[in-house]
Amino acid sequence: MTTGARRAPSARTSGISPRFLALLDLPSLGGQRALDVGTGAGRLALVLAAHARHVIGVDREGALVVEARRRAAEAGLDNVEFHQADADDVEYTPWAPDLVTAHLFASDAMIERAGRALSPGGRLAIVAFHRDQWRETGAVSRFAYDEDAMRERLERAGLQARALEVEREEQRFASAEDALAAAEQHGDRWAADGRLARYREFVAAGGRTLTRSHLLVLAVRPARS
Repeated sequence: MTTGARRAPSARTSGISPRFLALLDLPSLGGQRALDVGTGAGRLALVLAAHARHVIGVDREGALVVEARRRAAEAGLDNVEFHQADADDVEYTPWAPDLVTAHLFASDAMIERAGRALSPGGRLAIVAFHRDQWRETGAVSRFAYDEDAMRERLERAGLQARALEVEREEQRFASAEDALAAAEQHGDRWAADGRLARYREFVAAGGRTLTRSHLLVLAVRPARS
């Protein structure tokens, strides 16, 4: 029994796309086991725990796993557990999930593992980076997908797409200084891979936008014929 479900983060305040949460159909999760891969500090896992029978969160960063456990304990949740593991290396089958989720994490390996672990009727739900994410930098993340690429990966894993939706937000800045200040928030990571330099070139040429773009995915393991 979930002794502290009412203290879990609400869907409204989780910072997760309301449309994605609607695709998950949270009220339908009663009695199900959910596996949240790349769980981080458990933001999505704790929302799922307020509805599902049991939730398992997996992340390769030990410090994030410790934080997720702390947050679960603080919320009084006893139906969620967190493990340190690389979601691209471990198999999901031993956890017997009815639902596999991932928030701002997607990879071919993860989709393949989800396909192997899910029984007929099981679902995979992802918020992935879309290929338009930070398009002004002229670089596409190796973890980004467009609709066609995602559909192909799902089909290869034996899954059928039920929803492939793009959520896009284009920030517009009044000045070059405002645009550069927004980019600087991404710090060393953008500087190291050249995105910051390319964005500065974009701004110098008159550009004043910065685009966030996510792909919302819901797929199902079809019943065997």
